[in-house]
Amino acid sequence: MDLSTSYLGLNLKNPVVISASPLCEEIDNIRRMEDAGAAAVVLHSLFEEQITLESQELDRRLSETAGGSAEALSYFPDLTTYNLGPEGYLEHIRKAKAAVSIPIIASLNAVSSGAWVSFAKSIEQAGADALELNIFTLQTDPQVTGAQVEQAYCTLVREVASSVRIPVSVKLTPYFTAMANIARQLEQAGARGLVLFNRLYQPDFDLEALEVKHTLQLSNSYESLLRLHWVAILYGRLNVDLAVTGGFHTGRDVLKAMMAGARVAEMASALLENGISHVGKILAEMQAWMQEHEYASVRQMQGSLSQRSVANPNAFLRSNYMKVLSSYALRA
Repeated sequence: MDLSTSYLGLNLKNPVVISASPLCEEIDNIRRMEDAGAAAVVLHSLFEEQITLESQELDRRLSETAGGSAEALSYFPDLTTYNLGPEGYLEHIRKAKAAVSIPIIASLNAVSSGAWVSFAKSIEQAGADALELNIFTLQTDPQVTGAQVEQAYCTLVREVASSVRIPVSVKLTPYFTAMANIARQLEQAGARGLVLFNRLYQPDFDLEALEVKHTLQLSNSYESLLRLHWVAILYGRLNVDLAVTGGFHTGRDVLKAMMAGARVAEMASALLENGISHVGKILAEMQAWMQEHEYASVRQMQGSLSQRSVANPNAFLRSNYMKVLSSYALRA
């Protein structure tokens, strides 16, 4: 079976891409991912705060010691090891590129535009094959409109994409009123790909301690349905590559993503739950299904169940929502 696909101008041996997670912090894990059959790896995210706050801290320390005695120089950070977040991340890219032959995609978790976007150029120089921009900001100010949020997203993408030659994809949340429109705006801002959707972790309440606590729940296959829905709608409407992430655990999950119109399926929870070798099981399941159903390649099925390809496009619209609700009967 020909499992090959393309994403962000990269030719991939299959559509299984490892998404950003702590697993990607170790070079040995990245080697194991390649050995298991993964087509590409998205490195763990570097957060905007790691770049801006450490830069501010350096400026503060330099200002405090300016004009001081020679002994005061001992309080300066060691500039050969300082900024282990940003500089360490660049070194991690270099090591990953040297360790494996599959594409390495860097990840920046961003909130705003600013001088820090020049760091994207450093990521390119370190050897990353592409950059995934993970944008998320939680707006709690009632005065901030949805249009302002969208404009800030597009400004950030435009600044980053214009600063590098490597392709830039944008990892989105599903919480936009007009998803198709913001997708179009991001394409026009320079995004080469869209990743649907980021899984956001919500705080929980501890009723005994009366505290707010943070919990991490791994995804499950049911969560993939929202991703499939929107990829199927957007497929053929935009000139960007579509990727899915969140809820893709099995070979059948990945096959559905391809039929919806995705180029790749990113996954992390499946590996955290089942181990890195699970990639091989996913690929074997895909091949077995394709052989049984006489598919020669992944490209043959891409977009075959998108809204523009199916016999009943209303299955993706409000009419289907009403039909599903009316089909449920209360069990005795």
